[in-house]
Order: sequence, then structure tokens, then C-alpha cells
Amino acid sequence: MSSASSSLADLLIKQCTSTTSLRKARQLHALILTSIPITLHTPYTYNNIISMYAKCGSPEDSHNVFDKMPERNIISYSALIAAYSRSPNNAHLAFDLLSQLHATDGFRLYSSTFTGLLQASLCMGDYVLGSALHCQGVKFGFLDDKYVQTSLLSLYLNCKDMECAKKVFYDNKFKDTVAWNTIINGFMKSEKILQGMHYFGNMVRSGARPCKFTYSTMLNACSKLGDYDIGRVVHARVILGGTIADLPLYNALLDMYCTCGDTRTACTVFSRIENPDSVSCNSMIAGYAGNGDGEKVMDMFVRFWQISTEKPDEYTFAAVISATGSFPSTSYGKLLHAQVTKIGLQRSVYVGSTLVSMYFKNGDSASAEGVFNTLLKRDVVLWTDMIAGYSRLAEGENAIRFFTGMLEEGHKPDGFTLSSVLSACADLAAELQGEMIHSQAIKRGYDVEMSVSGSLIDMYAKIGHLKAAEVIISQVKKPDLKCWNSILGGYGNHGKVIEAFKVFDKIIKLGLCPDRVTYLSILGACSHCGLVNEGRYLWSLMLETGLTPGPKHYSCMISLLTRAGLLVEAEQMIIESPYSSENLEMWRTLLSSCVRNRNVEIGIRAAQQILCIDDEDRATNLDLDCQIRLVLGEKENLVTTVTLPYLGRTNLLGQVRPPEITEDNQKSDRNGMVTLKILVAIAVVHLWYCGPLHKEEGN
Repeated sequence: MSSASSSLADLLIKQCTSTTSLRKARQLHALILTSIPITLHTPYTYNNIISMYAKCGSPEDSHNVFDKMPERNIISYSALIAAYSRSPNNAHLAFDLLSQLHATDGFRLYSSTFTGLLQASLCMGDYVLGSALHCQGVKFGFLDDKYVQTSLLSLYLNCKDMECAKKVFYDNKFKDTVAWNTIINGFMKSEKILQGMHYFGNMVRSGARPCKFTYSTMLNACSKLGDYDIGRVVHARVILGGTIADLPLYNALLDMYCTCGDTRTACTVFSRIENPDSVSCNSMIAGYAGNGDGEKVMDMFVRFWQISTEKPDEYTFAAVISATGSFPSTSYGKLLHAQVTKIGLQRSVYVGSTLVSMYFKNGDSASAEGVFNTLLKRDVVLWTDMIAGYSRLAEGENAIRFFTGMLEEGHKPDGFTLSSVLSACADLAAELQGEMIHSQAIKRGYDVEMSVSGSLIDMYAKIGHLKAAEVIISQVKKPDLKCWNSILGGYGNHGKVIEAFKVFDKIIKLGLCPDRVTYLSILGACSHCGLVNEGRYLWSLMLETGLTPGPKHYSCMISLLTRAGLLVEAEQMIIESPYSSENLEMWRTLLSSCVRNRNVEIGIRAAQQILCIDDEDRATNLDLDCQIRLVLGEKENLVTTVTLPYLGRTNLLGQVRPPEITEDNQKSDRNGMVTLKILVAIAVVHLWYCGPLHKEEGN
């Protein structure tokens, strides 16, 4: 019976060493009390129960067991000190226990007790106390113990005393894998990643064998640095060293490959994981999102639901919504929003911010504001998203309204917030609000930030306060291209072409590369002042630097050429542009100039192109009517409104009288006809063949 009880006691005590669930620990404790004779309730049994509760994160239960022990030894004290050292709220009690231990007869400090005290000072973050213990360790001769050395190393690394940490490490005669992992991980946590990698190299050269934790730490470091090559080398060592990867190591590999943009290899690694968790799926989703592959993000999201027992969390939804935000909201965004609401994450600020951004990208500001109103906790990031979103959609009044609301709720705007609301003020030419926000920027010290300075320059330039813009840019130490572009645009818009060219020359001399905005501003200045040769030169320079002109650049050049009467060149430029079949503005500009310059041939072709793009373009009809009325000098009672067949079907040059309109051909051509003033056709012919029909004075 005694042998059976002893075997049962050994079995139950062995279970204490592997139990990590508090519920199971309490069940096991009860079983020990009821199943083992009182004679076997030795300090050894109680000490294991204390350690079991410590591992389960319940120092209170450990303390209760310690208090009820009929007999204690030094191991009992060490076990309870170790239990306290694991809890930040109870770590100080370890030193109270040390005082009790010191008062007992035959007091002697063991290395295990000393290790617990070091862990307690580490948990408290008390550098002074840890240093004092270090001195005591030297006095008692504990520095030859590898556990004491590792605890000291952790203490100094946690307190950011890297020099002492390195000294302790180099004095360590037993540099095992745990010691190497401690110093490598310590440097990584202190953001000294390259030094951590250096220690990894020393570890490999010393013959120490890296473990899964070592490789995971190194792969995480490669992810932070974006170092794909070293990441692949570490992966190769994992394979060649025969290390059997566990889930944390697989996740570290996924994170490294996805961060570095190699989603193909990441997909291969993912396929080898038997039971992927949410971290695995989130890494893949983030990788695809980083590559801008929204379709694969959705595929992985659907697969997540199918293969994982865990539900997607707020980070999953945030990544998916962000990745698919550029798609039409009806495709994915609204469906994801509904799913978020269904599982109860609609009040998450993290998810809410991505939903707001998604709706703004789709131009749906009403839905974005609806999401904003459902969130109870609104941080600076969310307010800034709303302000920036309205600013981008040219809804400046709403941007200013939200900025005011942000201040009323007591939030402090950052540089990005101020930059966004200043852009809204610039678009509205809201001088008073802009000056008030300028004072806010000065008060909070953000006026020296480059983004805020650029927005201030842009605002003052757009409202015409060029002197204020000049003062601000003169106070910026090294203005970036955005700042120069802002003041360049201001000079261009206000006809100060000489100042604009001086700024352009300064941009070149400073070694900055002019971008599309720069050229648009300087071309606009040339267009305002009719500088054809300069505009041609700048156009050639832009093409030589490899920049692709946009529709606004073409519009500037067309305006410049047509104002100078260079209609053939302007038409040729429109035809050669990639926007000839879709941009009405360029053809309208050319048509208006043709009317002014009495160029029927090009005018008809321009009108044809406009009506090909939009066969019901009222602006073209009205512009033609008004322009030709002005040229002809005709009175209103001479105008007759009729239905004219599509210009491409009728050769107006061969007709002096308007075509006969019958009920039959109106019905047959109803879908391909446009309403025009017959005066247009007659006037164009007269302009070409007869000149203006102005009446002589006195007739």
C-alpha cells in the first residue's frame, strides 16, 4: 500500500511539472490532497505545487500553499520567490520574502534563490537593485552559475545597459544556446538589429547550435530591415541544419518573405503548414496587399475562413479592406463592411479607419462619415483620415468642419492633419481659416515640418498672398520639391512669369528633379503669357527627362499654341496625344480658337471630334453659337433653330443653304443627330468664303 501510494505521489508530482492550465492545476492539487497520505505531504511535494501555480500565472495560489506548509526549506522560499518574480505586481514581495528567509536559522543563499531575485528586479525594471544584486553575486561566488549569468544578462539588456550586458556575456564561460539567444534578442529589442545579427554570426562561428527561437528572431530582424538575401541564407541554414520548423518559425518565414515582396516563396512555405493560424493568414494577406494584388488578398481571406479554426480578427479585416479599397466599393468594400458588422468589429477604430479610407477612395464621403459616426472611440488618426479624405475630394468645407470638431473633442492635430486641412483652405481660398490654422501650426511647432510648410506655401500662393508664401519658403532650411512647386504654381497662376522661371532655374541648380507638377506649373505660366518658344523648350525638356505628359500638360500646350494662332500645330499635338479620343477640353479649346481665327477646315474637324466623344455636347453648341454670333454681328431674330444631321455625315463646305428637314429623315436619324443652331453651318461657310457679315455704318 505504501509502495502504491508512493508511486501515485510520484506520478502526480510529475504531472505538476507539465501543467500550465490553472484549472487543471487546482484539480491536480485537490487530487494530491485527497489521494496521497498525509505522511507523503513533504516539502518536496509542496514545493512542486508552488512551482506549478507559478507556471500557471497564479502567485496568489503559490503564496497560499506556502503559508499552509507544515515545514519549509530553502527550496520552498526559492520556489515562491520565483513565483513572485514572474508577476510585475508581486515582484517586490520577493524581497520581503528574502527578509523572512534571512531571519531564519541557518540562512544560506543559493544560486536558484539568487536567480529568482534577479528575475524579480528585472520584472520591476529596477536597474539600481539589479546592480546591487550583481555585487552580491560576486560576493557569494554565484557568477560561475550559468543561470545567474543569463539572468544578469537579461537584466542589463532590459535596462538598455548594453556595455554591461556585453561584459557579462563575454565573462560567461558557459555560452550555451540560451545565452546566445538572450543577447541576440536583447539587441533586437533595443532596435540594434545589425549588432544582433553580428552576434548571430559569432554564435554560428563558435559552434553553438541555433534553435528554432534563434532562427525566428533572425528572420524577424530580416523582416524589419527588408533584407531578403540574409533572410534566404537563414532559411537555408534551417533546412541544412535539419531543424524541424514549428508554427512560430513558419510564421517568421512567411513574414520575412511577404515583407520582402516574395509572395511566391511565401505561398510555398504556407502550403507546408499543417494548421495555419491567424498569424499565418494575416502574413499572407499583408504580403499580397503590399504587392497591390487585391484579388489574391480576397482569395486568401476566403481560404482563411475555410482552413483556420480561428476567426479573422480586426487586423485581418483592416488588411483586406485596405488592399481592396481601390476596387469599386460594391465589389468588395460593402460586403466586407457587412461582415465586419456581423461579427461585431464595427466599433473597432483600427477597422473603422480602413473602412473610412476605402469609402473615400470610392468617392463615397457620406458612407465614410456614416462609419465615423458609429465609432465611439475616435483617435487622431481617424479624425485625420476624415479631414484628408474630404480634402482629396475637394470638399473643403467638410474638411474644415471636421478639423473644428477634432479640436473641440480635445485632440491635438499632428503635421499630417494640419497639412490636409491647409490644402482644403487653399482649394476654397479660405484666407481667414487658413491664417487661423497657420497660427495653430506655429503654436504646436509644426510650421517647421516640410509637409506643413509646403501646404502653407500652396495656400498663400493660391489666395494670392505671394509675399507670405515667399517669407515661409525663405524660412525653410532645405525646401523640398513640393514647396518649390507650390510657389512656382502661385507665380504662374498670377502671371509672374519671370519669377516663375527664376524658381524653375533654382530647382535645377539645387539638384532637384522637376516632376509633372513642376512642368505643369511652368507650362501654365508660359500659356498665361503667350511664351510659345519657351513652352516648346520646356515640353521637349520634360519628354527628355522621361516624364509622361498628362491631360493637363497637353491642355496647357494646346491653350498656348491656339492663343498664338498655331492651329495646325495644336491639332497635330492633340492627335498625337493619348487623350485625343476622350479629352473634350482640348478639342473645345481648338474649336473656339478656330472660330476666332476663321479656320473652317480645322474647326469642322474639331467639332466632329467633340461630337464623336459626346454627341449631345451642349457646351460645344452654345460656344459655337455665341462665338459666331459675335463674329457675324447678326441680330437674334435672324437665328433659326433646326435639327442638323451629325456633322460627319454632311459636307458643309458644299452647302450655302441649310439642308431640308423632313419628318421622315428626322425619324431615321433620331439616334445619330444633334441639336445645333443652323447659324453655325451658315456662319462657318460665310466666314470662309465671304468674310464677316458686319453691316457698314449708315446702311
